[in-house]
Amino acid sequence: MLAAMPDSAPSPLSAGGTSPRDGGDACPGTLRLHRADDGALARVRIPGGVLSADRADALLAVAGRFGDGELHLTSRGNVQLRGLDAECGGGPAELLGAAGLLPSAAHERARNIVASPLAGLDGSPPVGGWLSELDSLVCGSAAAAALSGRFLFALDSGRGDVDALGADVTLIAEGGDCLLRVGAADEVFRLPAADGPRAALLAAELFLRAARDSGAWRVKDLPDDVRTALVRAVGATAGPVVHRPRPRTAKAPAPGPVTAPSSSTPATTTVIVTAISVGVPLGRLAPAQWRLLTETARRYGNELRLTPWRGIVIPGPFGPPEPSARSARSGRSGRAAEELDALAAAGLITGPDSPWTGVGACIGHPGCAKSLSDVRAEAGAAVGPVGRLPVYWSGCERRCGHPHGEWIDVVVTPEGHRISHVRGEHRDPRAVVRNDPVALASAVSEARA
Repeated sequence: MLAAMPDSAPSPLSAGGTSPRDGGDACPGTLRLHRADDGALARVRIPGGVLSADRADALLAVAGRFGDGELHLTSRGNVQLRGLDAECGGGPAELLGAAGLLPSAAHERARNIVASPLAGLDGSPPVGGWLSELDSLVCGSAAAAALSGRFLFALDSGRGDVDALGADVTLIAEGGDCLLRVGAADEVFRLPAADGPRAALLAAELFLRAARDSGAWRVKDLPDDVRTALVRAVGATAGPVVHRPRPRTAKAPAPGPVTAPSSSTPATTTVIVTAISVGVPLGRLAPAQWRLLTETARRYGNELRLTPWRGIVIPGPFGPPEPSARSARSGRSGRAAEELDALAAAGLITGPDSPWTGVGACIGHPGCAKSLSDVRAEAGAAVGPVGRLPVYWSGCERRCGHPHGEWIDVVVTPEGHRISHVRGEHRDPRAVVRNDPVALASAVSEARA
């Protein structure tokens, strides 16, 4: 049977406070549901965000049979199913397990792995081998079953995109080697690329030992001296130290075609479209949109990559950018453009000029009892010219699913909407706008400029 979750997850506390584990790990999964105002919620872990078309079909089937039919992308490249009947029993888990989406019941909430979505597509090295091996190692480790649903692995192709997301253990591709980062430490450890996944698992297991006394869920929750000792312990089993500060900004794949040079000679270099990338307004996909994305993937590489920025990359190849009659009208060319035009017509973000580019929001009211407002409707009403900075709307101070790096933070408070500029750990107060939609839209637009 699926167990109902507590109404809300306790927020992680900083070092020195009450143990974050005192309230229990309330992160939802597919075997334990979160109780929300719009029904029960299941979070399906998709390691690396990588889905085959058949597994995407299975997710849609579960959403339609047991939930509200929609699929919601998370800031870790996972999928949430909402509106589930709290008494749906083991039906969702049974269907997901049959599709290969639940390989280990004991580890289903520990399989939190993000990966560079353009790895192997934009000239950067692939990380699929790391992903498969690390997922298998996590599922095969009895100790790893104790990792919380908040603990995060990241596999970075060298672009710095997921390295910037603040994972607990990060592998970074560099030539024939890899760099291992623990938490936010500026010092990383160099080791052979083939040793990366096992070293990442060992780092996670060492974290669990280090967290026994403090009860920390994540590396950043450890007391400073314990965190330092953990990094030292990981280093003792890894390679030489390299100074490599973590990137401050996590850069999402740009919507549109993804290109890379194909085989070249000294005289010529051919560029091909290796994938297409789309954004999903507010991370929410209707059944028809999900079905269109899945059918598109099935015609090409049979794969979808869900990104930590609530987008989707569909690998090809799509061939060279040859012109076609239909795509000429939109200013794009080739098979990729044909597919992008169809996806744009379905309401997805396929270019940088979409007003939805960079706009995000939590589920808000009425889905969440903690939310003070319907922030999704407010975000839609305030959509305007594309801003330089992303903006994220939150219905309460918890800011569930917020981005990383630099962004504009809009939080609903009893006094009104508080708008601030976030730069990593720093937050610059901006303004509070009270019950004036026009003034709110103007203030958000100004903050993003």
